Amino acid sequence: MTKNIRIIPRLDIKGPNLVKGIHLEGLRVLGKPWDYACKYYEEGADELIYIDVVASLYGRNNLSDIVEKTARNIFIPLTVGGGIRSVDDIRKILRAGADKVAINTAAVHNPALIKEGAKTFGSQCIVISIQAKRIDDTYRVFTDNGREMSERLVFDWVKEAVDLGAGEILLTSIDKEGTATGYDIELVEKIASMTPVPVIACGGCGSCDHAGNVVQTGKADAICASSIFHYHCLSHNINEGEFREEGNIEFIKRNRDSVQFMSKRITPVSIPEMKSSLSGYGISCRKGPTRNEQ
Repeated sequence: MTKNIRIIPRLDIKGPNLVKGIHLEGLRVLGKPWDYACKYYEEGADELIYIDVVASLYGRNNLSDIVEKTARNIFIPLTVGGGIRSVDDIRKILRAGADKVAINTAAVHNPALIKEGAKTFGSQCIVISIQAKRIDDTYRVFTDNGREMSERLVFDWVKEAVDLGAGEILLTSIDKEGTATGYDIELVEKIASMTPVPVIACGGCGSCDHAGNVVQTGKADAICASSIFHYHCLSHNINEGEFREEGNIEFIKRNRDSVQFMSKRITPVSIPEMKSSLSGYGISCRKGPTRNEQ
């Protein structure tokens, strides 16, 4: 395998907090997103993805401040999603320091936004976030962070979005998300085989073997994961600290006991450990820049 696979931590954000759920539901607070972002940068992450998971629900995007702070201190590509509804919203996030925007709900309801965004800012800036769930014998597109089922079929929507100018696909399996049972290989492979743009696989990573499988069999161009990295940071590097008590904070209050429970299903790893493991599969990973190399 000659292409360099990107390792991309995904940070789902609700209000001021980093959160994590299962099937995009039951969000647990894990701490401050900034603490995790810094750690991932230091460990050599290739990119970061920030998603405001309630932005579409409340008609907002509150990530500008953390995007600006990240852009000043973390020098790897940053993709930002959640509540992006217009070209002006895209412009605002890019001006704050993001390199790319991930659009789901607004693009499903107004596909012309993809074309307008690509024409204005370039296809490389436009990532289509697809939240897919298997319904009977097909995959359906969901919006609003997995809360609403649309009329669109996933494979048709991929083709349309790419034809309109999308430069990348962020593909999340709702069925697999947060379960640590592995990626939906069938779904990833089908989309990777039908589209010329890079596919970022997201949802279900609980071990390095899962990551290796989605690259070798699923043909993913990038691995996006959260729990496997978050719980490693929570148990080794991140203290509870001070954060606004918004949402379900019982998980972080229990801290290491909770991590030990989750580790029965998840094998938490650092980003260097993930890259080292993938090299054992013959998978070439990028050497992500670190703070000390800037």
